[in-house]
Amino acid sequence: MTPLRVSVAGAIASVLLILVVLELIRGRRLKERYALLWLATGAVLLVLSAWRDALNTIAGWFGVTSYPPAVLFAVATLFILLVLLHYSTVLSRLTDENVELAQRVALLEERVSGLGASERLKRVD
Repeated sequence: MTPLRVSVAGAIASVLLILVVLELIRGRRLKERYALLWLATGAVLLVLSAWRDALNTIAGWFGVTSYPPAVLFAVATLFILLVLLHYSTVLSRLTDENVELAQRVALLEERVSGLGASERLKRVD
């Protein structure tokens, strides 16, 4: 059986996570599409913390009978890894887009400087 103190601590941490994410969204420091994974993480952890029998049942499925709250931390770790993987893919895409934009800007600057040089040649003639 999951100790009550662990369930209460997990529920409080989950609610705090949800509140922090909502505040970041409200302050426009976190976009909604990125916040969905964090909100899902907080919701799953809150459900598993508050519904102690479900946590014990899931722990039994995985053979963790000595300390069922370990499953709660394993689920939290899994969700955090999923969030990190999602952000890694977003960061990779943005890096590629940055390289492409830098190349386009360099080509445009070259074209503009070429136009400026041809204008100077016309003035000399």
